[in-house]
Amino acid sequence: MSALPAAGRWAGPPSLAHPPQRGWHGKEWSAEFLGTFVLVLGGLSAVCLDFGQGSPVPHLIPSPSLRLLLTGLLFAGTGSLVAISPPGRLSGAHINPCVTIAFWAGGHVSRDDLFGYLGCQFAGAVAGDLAVHWLWGPIGLSVKDGLTVPQSGVTPLQAIGIEALMTGILVLAIFSCISFTRTAHLTPLVLWVVIALLVWKGAPYTDCSLNPARSLGPAVVTGDYHLLWIYFVGPPAGALLAAWLYLALARGHRPLTAKLYHDARFRSVLGSRLPSRLP
Repeated sequence: MSALPAAGRWAGPPSLAHPPQRGWHGKEWSAEFLGTFVLVLGGLSAVCLDFGQGSPVPHLIPSPSLRLLLTGLLFAGTGSLVAISPPGRLSGAHINPCVTIAFWAGGHVSRDDLFGYLGCQFAGAVAGDLAVHWLWGPIGLSVKDGLTVPQSGVTPLQAIGIEALMTGILVLAIFSCISFTRTAHLTPLVLWVVIALLVWKGAPYTDCSLNPARSLGPAVVTGDYHLLWIYFVGPPAGALLAAWLYLALARGHRPLTAKLYHDARFRSVLGSRLPSRLP
């Protein structure tokens, strides 16, 4: 149960009541590693299940569009479950470098945690895709273990723009939810719907990464890096632009927390306007 101010009321002025903490935060960084590992393992297992050669799902659901929607629901659902889990409540369940970068731009993440979170997210994604490779075998290889590449007819520049737009929508959804006490606890549920829809509509163009770590994992496992740069440019650019726009335009309603599901029983090394345990 999370401790929040009175429902629907803004928690106070833009200054952070609980500023981001500097230093080595091994527990939070380990939680990000574990959360990203679970996200990639669960999400890319959904890709293998719904699109892999040898899986029964393509025969049971012939429509690629319906299978994309199902994949989005499973992928996003995995992330939402991570957010409400104990490790997610500890670290904030960013499990995506773009989310951490957006919160850093808003002053909620220290420089130490910026590098600590990003490093563990990338490592967790590689470990997660190694697990996918081992678990799914030939079925996983048929979808290149979840490798993200622009689809036929989509240029690299177009792919960067599409990824930037979709990641911007993701960041705006997060900031919009966690800026109000009456919606902050609904963030995992809202993101489940938003990400599922983005995957459904965006995957036919770019495979819908939204997450450089998610794209790095399959690139390392398959050894195919030639288009990885697209997913290291588009999503972070979209996240930074969305964060800047939100913070510039919604000055009276800044994010209350840098956690996707805030629980006052868990300590917080991230900037917060909500009650939190100090490390």
